[in-house]
Amino acid sequence: MRWFDSGVNLTNGKLYRDVEAVLERAAAAGVEKLLVIGTNVSESADAIALCDRYPKQLLATVGVHPHDAAAAEPNFINQLRELANHENVVAIGECGLDFNRNYSPQAIQLEVFEAQLALAAELQLPVYLHERDAQQQQCDLLARYQAKIPRMLAHCFTGGKKELARYLELGCYIGITGWLCDERRGLELQQAVLDIPADRLLLETDAPFLLPRTIRPRPAQNEPCYLPEIGQFLAQLRHQEVREIAAQTWQNSLRFFTK
Repeated sequence: MRWFDSGVNLTNGKLYRDVEAVLERAAAAGVEKLLVIGTNVSESADAIALCDRYPKQLLATVGVHPHDAAAAEPNFINQLRELANHENVVAIGECGLDFNRNYSPQAIQLEVFEAQLALAAELQLPVYLHERDAQQQQCDLLARYQAKIPRMLAHCFTGGKKELARYLELGCYIGITGWLCDERRGLELQQAVLDIPADRLLLETDAPFLLPRTIRPRPAQNEPCYLPEIGQFLAQLRHQEVREIAAQTWQNSLRFFTK
């Protein structure tokens, strides 16, 4: 089986310090392709540098996460535009709104997010979305750009059927992480994944975060090599063969991240 990890924070120090071994363990588990998430201009550049080192395994996004919105330089869009010229950059993001933690003021989050949507429309690149406690505001903006942006991914979706329906109305792809495997927080998501169309489903680890709680003994941190655990759990919920889930999500990821 071939797996595509559609979201890993490979520039995070927990993974970056041992990146070659992390990628070797991923390959041994059948995780052949990985998308490295950019969360600000500096980390987006680092993600591209990793793609240069491992071009057959890695793709990247470039963007400014809502947590980093307040720290974005005035010319951040020009910086992202230049980074997006790299052949392995396949989406703008991680961008969006996070009104849960509000590490950046909401007004600045909205401004920085909309600027990135406009950039994605200009460059005809997909957007890689983050959202927490801000779905109405996020979807209102997405609706304005829906016809101008080729594809949109609700990264690390953790909501229920109602939230899923709204994203699907906008034509979004849906990224599922190890949150699905959480017996405490993942119950609504476990019901919602039954409603995701087969051609809109992507899998991602969001490593080193969101380690699937079904893994025993429990590792110290999450890694891309644990993506098949999410696929196995999802297959059980959807009453599908694991191979079918692997094949579907592989093809969906290639389709989404092809320029």
